[in-house]
Amino acid sequence: MADQLERRDFLKIVGAGSAALALPGCLATGAGRKRKPNIIYILADDLGYGDLGCYGQETIATPNIDRLATGGMRFTDHYAGSTVCAPSRCTLLTGLHTGHCRIRGNARLPLEPDDVTVAEVLKSAGYTTALIGKWGLGEEASTGVPNRQGFDYFFGYLNQRHAHNYYPEFLFRNEERVQLRNKITKPGKFGEGVAEEKVEYSHDLFADEALRFVEAKREEPFFLYLALTIPHANNEARRKGMEVPSHEPYADEDWPDAQKGHAAMITRMDTDIGRLLDKLEALGIDEETLVLFSSDNGPHREGGADPEFFDSNGPLRGIKRDLYEGGIRVPFVARWPGVIEPGSVSGHQSAFWDVLPTLADVAGARPPEGLDGISFLPALRGRDAEQKTHDHLYWEFHERGSKQAVRLGDWKGVRFVNDDRFELYNLKKDPSETTDLADAHADVVARMSNILTTSRTENEHWPLKKKQG
Repeated sequence: MADQLERRDFLKIVGAGSAALALPGCLATGAGRKRKPNIIYILADDLGYGDLGCYGQETIATPNIDRLATGGMRFTDHYAGSTVCAPSRCTLLTGLHTGHCRIRGNARLPLEPDDVTVAEVLKSAGYTTALIGKWGLGEEASTGVPNRQGFDYFFGYLNQRHAHNYYPEFLFRNEERVQLRNKITKPGKFGEGVAEEKVEYSHDLFADEALRFVEAKREEPFFLYLALTIPHANNEARRKGMEVPSHEPYADEDWPDAQKGHAAMITRMDTDIGRLLDKLEALGIDEETLVLFSSDNGPHREGGADPEFFDSNGPLRGIKRDLYEGGIRVPFVARWPGVIEPGSVSGHQSAFWDVLPTLADVAGARPPEGLDGISFLPALRGRDAEQKTHDHLYWEFHERGSKQAVRLGDWKGVRFVNDDRFELYNLKKDPSETTDLADAHADVVARMSNILTTSRTENEHWPLKKKQG
Protein backbone atom coordinates (compact mmCIF):
# COMPACT_ATOMS: atom_id res chain seq x y z
CA MET A 1 0.00 0.00 0.00
CA ALA A 2 1.31 3.45 -0.87
CA ASP A 3 2.07 5.73 2.03
CA GLN A 4 -0.83 7.91 3.15
CA LEU A 5 -0.46 11.65 2.93
CA GLU A 6 0.01 13.35 6.26
CA ARG A 7 -3.18 15.17 7.15
CA ARG A 8 -1.54 18.59 7.11
CA ASP A 9 -0.12 17.89 3.63
CA PHE A 10 -3.46 16.62 2.38
CA LEU A 11 -5.34 19.69 3.54
CA LYS A 12 -2.68 21.95 2.10
CA ILE A 13 -3.03 20.25 -1.28
CA VAL A 14 -6.81 20.19 -1.56
CA GLY A 15 -8.02 22.89 0.80
CA ALA A 16 -7.92 26.31 -0.81
CA GLY A 17 -7.43 24.90 -4.29
CA SER A 18 -10.35 22.51 -4.33
CA ALA A 19 -12.59 24.89 -6.25
CA ALA A 20 -10.27 24.60 -9.23
CA LEU A 21 -10.69 20.83 -9.50
CA ALA A 22 -12.97 19.25 -12.08
CA LEU A 23 -16.48 18.90 -10.74
CA PRO A 24 -18.14 15.95 -12.47
CA GLY A 25 -21.14 16.05 -10.17
CA CYS A 26 -21.90 19.77 -10.42
CA LEU A 27 -25.46 20.79 -11.15
CA ALA A 28 -26.50 23.77 -13.20
CA THR A 29 -28.61 26.29 -11.29
CA GLY A 30 -29.86 29.81 -11.90
CA ALA A 31 -27.70 32.38 -13.72
CA GLY A 32 -25.33 29.66 -14.87
CA ARG A 33 -24.06 29.05 -11.34
CA LYS A 34 -22.70 25.61 -10.60
CA ARG A 35 -23.75 23.93 -7.38
CA LYS A 36 -22.11 20.83 -6.00
CA PRO A 37 -24.64 18.12 -5.11
CA ASN A 38 -25.66 17.57 -1.54
CA ILE A 39 -24.77 14.11 -0.21
CA ILE A 40 -26.74 12.13 2.36
CA TYR A 41 -25.33 8.77 3.44
CA ILE A 42 -27.75 6.79 5.64
CA LEU A 43 -26.36 3.82 7.55
CA ALA A 44 -28.53 1.29 9.37
CA ASP A 45 -27.09 -0.84 12.17
CA ASP A 46 -27.23 -4.67 11.86
CA LEU A 47 -29.74 -4.61 9.00
CA GLY A 48 -29.56 -7.77 6.90
CA TYR A 49 -29.34 -8.17 3.12
CA GLY A 50 -32.85 -9.65 3.15
CA ASP A 51 -34.53 -7.17 5.54
CA LEU A 52 -35.79 -4.81 2.80
CA GLY A 53 -38.58 -5.24 0.30
CA CYS A 54 -36.33 -4.28 -2.59
CA TYR A 55 -34.05 -7.20 -1.60
CA GLY A 56 -36.82 -9.76 -1.31
CA GLN A 57 -38.34 -9.14 2.13
CA GLU A 58 -42.05 -10.05 2.04
CA THR A 59 -43.20 -9.32 5.60
CA ILE A 60 -41.50 -6.17 6.94
CA ALA A 61 -42.78 -3.01 5.23
CA THR A 62 -40.05 -0.75 3.82
CA PRO A 63 -41.86 1.34 1.17
CA ASN A 64 -39.58 4.36 1.39
CA ILE A 65 -36.27 2.55 1.07
CA ASP A 66 -37.90 0.60 -1.76
CA ARG A 67 -38.81 4.02 -3.20
CA LEU A 68 -35.13 4.93 -3.13
CA ALA A 69 -34.35 1.79 -5.13
CA THR A 70 -37.22 2.36 -7.57
CA GLY A 71 -36.04 5.92 -8.16
CA GLY A 72 -32.37 5.01 -8.30
CA MET A 73 -29.98 2.07 -8.31
CA ARG A 74 -29.82 -1.12 -6.26
CA PHE A 75 -26.46 -2.84 -5.85
CA THR A 76 -26.42 -6.64 -5.60
CA ASP A 77 -22.74 -7.10 -4.62
CA HIS A 78 -21.92 -4.33 -2.15
CA TYR A 79 -20.00 -5.15 1.03
CA ALA A 80 -19.64 -3.68 4.49
CA GLY A 81 -16.18 -2.92 5.77
CA SER A 82 -16.38 -5.60 8.43
CA THR A 83 -18.81 -7.91 10.13
CA VAL A 84 -19.10 -5.71 13.26
CA CYS A 85 -19.60 -2.05 13.96
CA ALA A 86 -16.38 -0.11 14.62
CA PRO A 87 -14.09 -1.52 11.92
CA SER A 88 -16.86 -1.33 9.35
CA ARG A 89 -17.34 2.37 10.09
CA CYS A 90 -13.59 2.94 10.07
CA THR A 91 -13.31 1.60 6.52
CA LEU A 92 -16.29 3.72 5.48
CA LEU A 93 -14.77 6.91 6.84
CA THR A 94 -11.15 6.36 5.77
CA GLY A 95 -11.25 4.45 2.48
CA LEU A 96 -8.99 1.70 3.85
CA HIS A 97 -10.02 -1.92 4.31
CA THR A 98 -9.42 -3.87 7.52
CA GLY A 99 -5.97 -4.98 6.43
CA HIS A 100 -4.81 -1.37 6.52
CA CYS A 101 -7.18 0.78 8.57
CA ARG A 102 -6.50 1.79 12.17
CA ILE A 103 -9.53 0.18 13.81
CA ARG A 104 -9.95 -3.48 12.85
CA GLY A 105 -12.21 -4.64 15.67
CA ASN A 106 -14.59 -3.38 18.34
CA ALA A 107 -11.80 -2.32 20.72
CA ARG A 108 -12.07 1.29 21.86
CA LEU A 109 -9.25 2.79 19.87
CA PRO A 110 -9.74 6.29 18.46
CA LEU A 111 -8.95 7.62 15.05
CA GLU A 112 -5.73 9.64 15.18
CA PRO A 113 -4.87 13.09 13.79
CA ASP A 114 -3.16 11.62 10.73
CA ASP A 115 -6.28 9.68 9.68
CA VAL A 116 -8.07 11.45 6.82
CA THR A 117 -11.83 10.97 6.75
CA VAL A 118 -14.40 11.47 4.02
CA ALA A 119 -15.77 14.38 6.07
CA GLU A 120 -12.40 16.17 5.85
CA VAL A 121 -12.19 15.55 2.13
CA LEU A 122 -15.66 16.98 1.54
CA LYS A 123 -15.12 19.86 3.94
CA SER A 124 -12.02 20.84 1.97
CA ALA A 125 -14.26 20.97 -1.12
CA GLY A 126 -16.65 23.48 0.45
CA TYR A 127 -19.18 21.18 2.10
CA THR A 128 -20.79 21.68 5.49
CA THR A 129 -20.42 18.30 7.18
CA ALA A 130 -22.60 16.70 9.84
CA LEU A 131 -22.86 13.38 11.64
CA ILE A 132 -26.15 12.54 13.30
CA GLY A 133 -26.37 9.20 15.10
CA LYS A 134 -23.75 6.66 16.11
CA TRP A 135 -19.98 7.23 15.84
CA GLY A 136 -17.92 4.48 17.52
CA LEU A 137 -14.47 5.72 16.42
CA GLY A 138 -13.32 7.75 19.41
CA GLU A 139 -14.34 8.38 23.01
CA GLU A 140 -15.02 11.66 24.75
CA ALA A 141 -12.05 14.11 24.60
CA SER A 142 -10.02 11.76 22.36
CA THR A 143 -8.46 12.50 18.99
CA GLY A 144 -11.22 10.45 17.40
CA VAL A 145 -14.31 12.53 18.19
CA PRO A 146 -16.24 13.61 15.08
CA ASN A 147 -15.49 17.34 15.44
CA ARG A 148 -11.78 16.51 15.31
CA GLN A 149 -12.26 14.28 12.28
CA GLY A 150 -13.80 16.71 9.82
CA PHE A 151 -17.39 17.07 11.00
CA ASP A 152 -18.67 20.60 11.54
CA TYR A 153 -21.60 19.29 13.55
CA PHE A 154 -22.26 16.14 15.57
CA PHE A 155 -25.30 14.95 17.48
CA GLY A 156 -25.48 11.44 18.83
CA TYR A 157 -23.54 8.65 20.56
CA LEU A 158 -19.75 8.42 20.72
CA ASN A 159 -19.52 4.93 22.20
CA GLN A 160 -21.12 1.89 20.56
CA ARG A 161 -22.12 0.30 23.89
CA HIS A 162 -23.83 3.55 24.85
CA ALA A 163 -25.66 3.32 21.50
CA HIS A 164 -27.23 0.02 22.57
CA ASN A 165 -29.55 2.07 24.77
CA TYR A 166 -32.31 3.79 22.78
CA TYR A 167 -33.41 5.73 25.89
CA PRO A 168 -30.08 7.20 27.09
CA GLU A 169 -29.65 9.75 29.83
CA PHE A 170 -27.48 11.86 27.55
CA LEU A 171 -26.24 12.30 24.00
CA PHE A 172 -23.49 14.49 22.61
CA ARG A 173 -23.91 17.70 20.67
CA ASN A 174 -20.49 18.38 19.26
CA GLU A 175 -18.20 17.75 22.27
CA GLU A 176 -20.74 18.58 24.99
CA ARG A 177 -23.12 16.22 26.76
CA VAL A 178 -26.81 16.97 26.31
CA GLN A 179 -28.97 15.65 29.13
CA LEU A 180 -32.18 13.87 28.20
CA ARG A 181 -35.21 13.10 30.35
CA ASN A 182 -34.65 9.34 30.45
CA LYS A 183 -33.48 7.62 33.64
CA ILE A 184 -31.16 4.59 33.60
CA THR A 185 -30.91 1.77 36.14
CA LYS A 186 -27.26 1.25 37.10
CA PRO A 187 -25.71 2.85 34.02
CA GLY A 188 -22.46 1.32 32.80
CA LYS A 189 -19.18 3.08 32.18
CA PHE A 190 -20.36 4.55 28.88
CA GLY A 191 -23.99 5.20 29.83
CA GLU A 192 -25.34 1.86 28.61
CA GLY A 193 -28.05 0.14 30.62
CA VAL A 194 -31.78 -0.34 31.05
CA ALA A 195 -34.05 2.70 31.10
CA GLU A 196 -36.52 2.82 33.96
CA GLU A 197 -38.06 6.07 32.68
CA LYS A 198 -38.44 6.08 28.90
CA VAL A 199 -39.25 9.54 27.60
CA GLU A 200 -37.05 10.39 24.61
CA TYR A 201 -36.31 7.73 21.98
CA SER A 202 -32.92 8.46 20.45
CA HIS A 203 -33.84 7.39 16.93
CA ASP A 204 -36.71 9.88 16.87
CA LEU A 205 -34.33 12.62 18.00
CA PHE A 206 -31.94 11.73 15.17
CA ALA A 207 -34.71 11.75 12.57
CA ASP A 208 -35.92 15.19 13.66
CA GLU A 209 -32.36 16.55 13.85
CA ALA A 210 -31.67 15.39 10.29
CA LEU A 211 -34.71 17.29 9.02
CA ARG A 212 -33.58 20.45 10.84
CA PHE A 213 -30.05 20.18 9.46
CA VAL A 214 -31.21 19.74 5.86
CA GLU A 215 -33.56 22.69 6.12
CA ALA A 216 -30.91 24.91 7.71
CA LYS A 217 -28.26 24.07 5.09
CA ARG A 218 -30.44 23.91 1.99
CA GLU A 219 -28.71 26.89 0.33
CA GLU A 220 -25.20 25.38 0.43
CA PRO A 221 -23.68 22.00 -0.39
CA PHE A 222 -23.83 19.69 2.61
CA PHE A 223 -22.76 16.19 3.57
CA LEU A 224 -24.98 14.45 6.10
CA TYR A 225 -23.82 11.13 7.52
CA LEU A 226 -26.98 9.81 9.17
CA ALA A 227 -25.76 6.82 11.19
CA LEU A 228 -28.93 5.32 12.64
CA THR A 229 -28.88 2.63 15.34
CA ILE A 230 -31.89 0.65 14.11
CA PRO A 231 -32.27 -2.38 14.25
CA HIS A 232 -29.43 -3.01 16.73
CA ALA A 233 -30.49 -4.65 19.99
CA ASN A 234 -30.03 -3.24 23.46
CA ASN A 235 -27.75 -6.01 24.70
CA GLU A 236 -28.01 -4.79 28.29
CA ALA A 237 -31.82 -4.95 28.32
CA ARG A 238 -31.99 -8.75 28.34
CA ARG A 239 -35.50 -9.89 27.34
CA LYS A 240 -36.48 -6.38 26.24
CA GLY A 241 -33.60 -6.19 23.82
CA MET A 242 -35.37 -4.80 20.75
CA GLU A 243 -36.23 -1.37 22.12
CA VAL A 244 -38.91 0.53 20.24
CA PRO A 245 -41.75 2.74 21.53
CA SER A 246 -44.41 0.67 19.79
CA HIS A 247 -44.70 -2.64 17.98
CA GLU A 248 -47.03 -1.02 15.44
CA PRO A 249 -47.87 -1.90 12.74
CA TYR A 250 -47.11 -5.45 13.90
CA ALA A 251 -48.56 -5.38 17.44
CA ASP A 252 -51.37 -7.81 16.63
CA GLU A 253 -49.18 -10.33 14.82
CA ASP A 254 -48.75 -13.77 16.40
CA TRP A 255 -44.96 -13.33 16.65
CA PRO A 256 -42.48 -13.32 19.54
CA ASP A 257 -42.04 -9.82 20.99
CA ALA A 258 -38.44 -9.63 19.83
CA GLN A 259 -39.55 -10.20 16.23
CA LYS A 260 -42.32 -7.64 16.55
CA GLY A 261 -39.72 -5.21 17.82
CA HIS A 262 -37.28 -6.02 15.03
CA ALA A 263 -39.89 -5.44 12.34
CA ALA A 264 -41.30 -2.32 14.02
CA MET A 265 -37.84 -0.77 14.27
CA ILE A 266 -37.14 -1.27 10.58
CA THR A 267 -40.50 0.14 9.51
CA ARG A 268 -40.06 3.08 11.88
CA MET A 269 -36.68 3.84 10.29
CA ASP A 270 -38.21 3.50 6.84
CA THR A 271 -40.97 5.98 7.74
CA ASP A 272 -38.40 8.55 8.86
CA ILE A 273 -36.39 8.08 5.68
CA GLY A 274 -39.62 8.86 3.86
CA ARG A 275 -39.94 12.07 5.87
CA LEU A 276 -36.41 13.01 4.86
CA LEU A 277 -37.09 12.37 1.17
CA ASP A 278 -40.28 14.43 1.41
CA LYS A 279 -38.31 17.26 3.03
CA LEU A 280 -35.81 17.31 0.17
CA GLU A 281 -38.68 17.58 -2.28
CA ALA A 282 -40.46 20.29 -0.28
CA LEU A 283 -37.26 22.35 -0.13
CA GLY A 284 -36.74 22.02 -3.87
CA ILE A 285 -33.36 20.29 -3.49
CA ASP A 286 -34.38 16.73 -4.31
CA GLU A 287 -32.66 16.80 -7.70
CA GLU A 288 -29.56 18.37 -6.16
CA THR A 289 -29.06 15.58 -3.62
CA LEU A 290 -27.40 12.18 -3.83
CA VAL A 291 -28.93 9.84 -1.22
CA LEU A 292 -27.25 6.55 -0.35
CA PHE A 293 -28.42 3.86 2.06
CA SER A 294 -26.67 0.79 3.48
CA SER A 295 -26.02 -1.25 6.64
CA ASP A 296 -22.82 -1.64 8.67
CA ASN A 297 -22.89 -5.47 8.70
CA GLY A 298 -25.24 -8.43 8.51
CA PRO A 299 -28.19 -9.25 10.79
CA HIS A 300 -27.72 -10.16 14.44
CA ARG A 301 -28.87 -12.81 16.88
CA GLU A 302 -29.03 -10.48 19.89
CA GLY A 303 -31.76 -9.15 22.16
CA GLY A 304 -33.87 -12.23 21.41
CA ALA A 305 -33.87 -11.58 17.66
CA ASP A 306 -33.85 -14.55 15.30
CA PRO A 307 -32.45 -13.71 11.83
CA GLU A 308 -34.17 -16.78 10.38
CA PHE A 309 -37.63 -15.57 11.39
CA PHE A 310 -37.79 -12.95 8.59
CA ASP A 311 -35.02 -14.54 6.51
CA SER A 312 -32.95 -11.45 7.30
CA ASN A 313 -29.88 -12.57 5.39
CA GLY A 314 -31.92 -13.58 2.34
CA PRO A 315 -30.15 -16.25 0.28
CA LEU A 316 -26.83 -15.69 2.03
CA ARG A 317 -25.05 -17.81 4.62
CA GLY A 318 -24.05 -16.34 7.98
CA ILE A 319 -24.85 -13.33 10.13
CA LYS A 320 -23.03 -10.64 12.10
CA ARG A 321 -19.53 -11.81 13.20
CA ASP A 322 -19.24 -14.19 10.24
CA LEU A 323 -17.08 -13.54 7.20
CA TYR A 324 -19.50 -15.54 5.11
CA GLU A 325 -21.62 -13.43 2.76
CA GLY A 326 -24.47 -12.96 5.23
CA GLY A 327 -22.13 -11.20 7.65
CA ILE A 328 -20.62 -8.74 5.18
CA ARG A 329 -22.72 -8.41 2.02
CA VAL A 330 -25.23 -5.65 2.68
CA PRO A 331 -28.05 -3.78 0.93
CA PHE A 332 -26.94 -0.65 -0.88
CA VAL A 333 -29.20 1.72 -2.80
CA ALA A 334 -28.44 5.12 -4.31
CA ARG A 335 -30.73 7.77 -5.76
CA TRP A 336 -29.71 10.93 -7.60
CA PRO A 337 -32.49 12.26 -9.84
CA GLY A 338 -31.28 13.12 -13.31
CA VAL A 339 -28.00 11.25 -12.85
CA ILE A 340 -28.83 7.70 -11.73
CA GLU A 341 -31.27 5.81 -13.94
CA PRO A 342 -34.45 4.95 -12.01
CA GLY A 343 -34.98 1.27 -11.31
CA SER A 344 -31.46 0.30 -12.32
CA VAL A 345 -29.49 -2.58 -10.81
CA SER A 346 -25.70 -2.88 -10.60
CA GLY A 347 -23.66 -6.02 -10.04
CA HIS A 348 -20.48 -3.98 -9.59
CA GLN A 349 -18.43 -5.42 -6.73
CA SER A 350 -17.92 -2.59 -4.27
CA ALA A 351 -17.29 -2.07 -0.56
CA PHE A 352 -17.33 0.57 2.16
CA TRP A 353 -13.76 1.61 1.41
CA ASP A 354 -14.98 2.76 -2.02
CA VAL A 355 -17.30 5.38 -0.49
CA LEU A 356 -14.60 7.99 0.26
CA PRO A 357 -13.15 8.07 -3.28
CA THR A 358 -16.65 7.96 -4.78
CA LEU A 359 -17.94 10.92 -2.77
CA ALA A 360 -14.71 12.81 -3.47
CA ASP A 361 -15.37 12.17 -7.17
CA VAL A 362 -18.94 13.41 -6.82
CA ALA A 363 -17.76 16.57 -5.04
CA GLY A 364 -14.83 17.27 -7.34
CA ALA A 365 -12.39 16.80 -4.48
CA ARG A 366 -9.08 14.96 -4.47
CA PRO A 367 -8.85 11.97 -2.11
CA PRO A 368 -5.61 11.15 -0.28
CA GLU A 369 -3.15 8.77 -1.88
CA GLY A 370 -2.85 5.12 -0.87
CA LEU A 371 -6.53 4.25 -0.48
CA ASP A 372 -7.86 0.75 -0.97
CA GLY A 373 -11.08 2.10 -2.46
CA ILE A 374 -11.95 3.09 -6.02
CA SER A 375 -14.70 5.45 -7.14
CA PHE A 376 -17.88 3.80 -8.34
CA LEU A 377 -19.31 7.04 -9.75
CA PRO A 378 -19.22 5.61 -13.30
CA ALA A 379 -21.36 2.70 -12.12
CA LEU A 380 -23.84 5.12 -10.53
CA ARG A 381 -24.09 6.90 -13.88
CA GLY A 382 -24.59 3.65 -15.73
CA ARG A 383 -21.24 3.97 -17.51
CA ASP A 384 -20.07 0.44 -16.88
CA ALA A 385 -17.44 0.58 -19.65
CA GLU A 386 -15.69 3.38 -17.71
CA GLN A 387 -15.93 1.69 -14.31
CA LYS A 388 -12.68 0.44 -12.79
CA THR A 389 -12.96 -2.83 -10.91
CA HIS A 390 -11.20 -4.37 -7.94
CA ASP A 391 -8.76 -7.19 -8.48
CA HIS A 392 -10.04 -8.49 -5.14
CA LEU A 393 -11.79 -7.45 -1.92
CA TYR A 394 -10.24 -8.25 1.48
CA TRP A 395 -11.45 -8.54 5.10
CA GLU A 396 -9.98 -9.65 8.40
CA PHE A 397 -11.72 -10.12 11.75
CA HIS A 398 -10.28 -10.71 15.20
CA GLU A 399 -12.90 -12.17 17.54
CA ARG A 400 -12.83 -15.82 18.66
CA GLY A 401 -9.63 -16.39 16.71
CA SER A 402 -8.58 -14.41 13.65
CA LYS A 403 -10.28 -14.94 10.31
CA GLN A 404 -9.64 -13.58 6.83
CA ALA A 405 -11.75 -13.46 3.68
CA VAL A 406 -11.20 -12.50 0.07
CA ARG A 407 -13.47 -12.13 -2.92
CA LEU A 408 -11.72 -12.71 -6.24
CA GLY A 409 -14.18 -12.35 -9.09
CA ASP A 410 -16.77 -15.08 -8.57
CA TRP A 411 -14.56 -16.87 -6.04
CA LYS A 412 -14.82 -16.36 -2.28
CA GLY A 413 -12.26 -17.67 0.20
CA VAL A 414 -12.47 -17.77 3.99
CA ARG A 415 -9.44 -18.63 6.14
CA PHE A 416 -9.79 -19.64 9.79
CA VAL A 417 -6.46 -18.92 11.46
CA ASN A 418 -7.35 -20.89 14.58
CA ASP A 419 -7.17 -24.27 12.83
CA ASP A 420 -5.44 -23.15 9.62
CA ARG A 421 -8.52 -24.10 7.63
CA PHE A 422 -9.36 -22.62 4.22
CA GLU A 423 -12.77 -22.75 2.54
CA LEU A 424 -13.47 -21.83 -1.10
CA TYR A 425 -16.81 -21.07 -2.76
CA ASN A 426 -18.01 -20.12 -6.22
CA LEU A 427 -20.50 -17.33 -5.53
CA LYS A 428 -21.87 -17.30 -9.07
CA LYS A 429 -22.98 -20.93 -8.81
CA ASP A 430 -23.31 -21.09 -5.03
CA PRO A 431 -24.19 -17.69 -3.48
CA SER A 432 -25.23 -19.45 -0.25
CA GLU A 433 -21.71 -20.87 0.24
CA THR A 434 -22.86 -24.44 0.72
CA THR A 435 -20.16 -26.35 -1.18
CA ASP A 436 -16.49 -26.01 -0.21
CA LEU A 437 -14.34 -26.36 -3.34
CA ALA A 438 -10.93 -25.84 -1.77
CA ASP A 439 -9.70 -29.37 -2.42
CA ALA A 440 -10.72 -29.23 -6.07
CA HIS A 441 -9.12 -25.87 -6.88
CA ALA A 442 -5.70 -25.74 -5.28
CA ASP A 443 -4.59 -23.10 -7.80
CA VAL A 444 -7.29 -20.65 -6.68
CA VAL A 445 -6.51 -21.35 -3.02
CA ALA A 446 -2.81 -20.67 -3.65
CA ARG A 447 -3.57 -17.34 -5.32
CA MET A 448 -5.92 -16.33 -2.53
CA SER A 449 -3.41 -17.35 0.13
CA ASN A 450 -0.93 -14.94 -1.41
CA ILE A 451 -3.56 -12.18 -1.38
CA LEU A 452 -4.29 -12.86 2.30
CA THR A 453 -0.60 -12.41 3.08
CA THR A 454 0.04 -9.29 0.99
CA SER A 455 -3.22 -7.41 1.60
CA ARG A 456 -2.48 -6.45 5.19
CA THR A 457 0.01 -4.49 7.24
CA GLU A 458 1.03 -5.67 10.68
CA ASN A 459 -0.60 -3.88 13.59
CA GLU A 460 0.21 -4.37 17.25
CA HIS A 461 -3.48 -4.26 18.17
CA TRP A 462 -4.60 -6.69 15.47
CA PRO A 463 -2.18 -9.60 15.06
CA LEU A 464 -3.38 -12.67 13.21
CA LYS A 465 -3.61 -15.14 16.06
CA LYS A 466 -5.32 -18.30 17.16
CA LYS A 467 -8.08 -18.34 19.74
CA GLN A 468 -6.75 -18.67 23.28
CA GLY A 469 -7.91 -21.44 25.62
